Amino acid sequence: MRNTPRGALIFGGLTLAFGLTACAPKVNRDDFESEVAKIREEMQTGDRQLATRIDSVDARVNALEQELQSFRSEYNVSVERMEGALKFNVPVHFEFGSAELREADRPVLERFAGVVKEHYPNATITVEGFADPAGSAAFNQRLGMRRAEAVAGYLSSQGALDASFLRAVSYGEARNRQIVPGAQGPGDAGVENRRVALVIDYAATTPASEDVTLQ
Repeated sequence: MRNTPRGALIFGGLTLAFGLTACAPKVNRDDFESEVAKIREEMQTGDRQLATRIDSVDARVNALEQELQSFRSEYNVSVERMEGALKFNVPVHFEFGSAELREADRPVLERFAGVVKEHYPNATITVEGFADPAGSAAFNQRLGMRRAEAVAGYLSSQGALDASFLRAVSYGEARNRQIVPGAQGPGDAGVENRRVALVIDYAATTPASEDVTLQ
């Protein structure tokens, strides 16, 4: 009876009452009231179970929101909500022409991995790689992929995320995705465009109750 709708229980109770009246004119009133009491108890039990589930979901949502707020403030991360996904714009950048992770950028990736393991353990994580517009588009497409793969590898090896849930894609020097349009190296110039973004795609892998709306 755990998932029986309230309307079905009431209908069942009425059916029981009419059945007892029609088929057994001498029905004992105590028996009738006992059956009604059982139905009422089942309904109350269902209400308590639903309330417990809602409280559990609310607690998990609050914990996630607090974690994200801390993540934002500590590492200057912005979080965008998309349909069935969360996109993390993290301060992970690369030297000109390089796909090697900088030592200073590793803690934010480890913190991100912690958020995933705690709140979205079965979600697909997409690492998006980008490049500044220096050089050819074909070269930058490959460079963006190398950067995405380097981060995905780090999340797997050091962040302990399941590699089967990680994927890498490259947007190269796509202008509509450049943080500072046209900015490019060598040197520190254009470093904002030499980056990765991290997307948690949870829609297909988590229950509906986990679909958290972030404010």
